[in-house]
This record gives sequence, structure tokens and C-alpha cells, in this order.
Amino acid sequence: MRYMLLLYGDEIETGKHDEEDMPKWFAFTEKLQAAGKMLGGEALQPTQTATSIRLKGDTPISLDGPFAETKEALGGFYMIEAKDLDEAVEWAKQVPNIPRGGTVEIRPIMEFDMDQ
Repeated sequence: MRYMLLLYGDEIETGKHDEEDMPKWFAFTEKLQAAGKMLGGEALQPTQTATSIRLKGDTPISLDGPFAETKEALGGFYMIEAKDLDEAVEWAKQVPNIPRGGTVEIRPIMEFDMDQ
């Protein structure tokens, strides 16, 4: 089964530790790859670079910045293959942002039968 590991954290705090934490991120990514579990993943630019689309009446409008004001921002993701939620949880516990107060949200990816 495929799972998304959504990485949340305080952007200001994350920026302070980026350089010293990069080897930990590279090591975790290499560990996922070596185990054949990594399907994809990316780090995201800060929330001030975001653009949101929402409806105003019936018209979609574009807004600068994120939709929600929160302390924790989505900073990146890993898409992994895991046999079940327990295995996904074990991988998520190893994500380097957790010791710095970050959060990893685990979401199963919906599978659709496109042959119908």
C-alpha cells in the first residue's frame, strides 16, 4: 500500500537548522531508497511562496500565500510503499524533523480501479 508522509514544522525553526540537519535528511532518504520503500518525495518552498485558489461566488480567484494561518506549515513529503500502517508508522518515526518538534502526518493513498 502507498502512504504519504506529510512533513509539518515551524518554518522559522526549520530555517535555523537546515544546514546542520541536511546530512540527517539525506541519510533518511537513502535508507528509504535502499529498502525499496521510497516512491517519491520533495521539499517545498516556504509558505510565503504559495498561491491558493478559492471561489469568490462562482469565480475562481488566485490569492498569494497559503490558505490557512497555522504555526506549522507543510514543508515536504515522502511517498512510500509499506505493507501496512504499522510499517508506515515505523518509517515516519525516523523522519528527522520530529526531534525538532515537527510532525509527520501519515495518509494512505486512495487506490482507484481505472478499468471500470
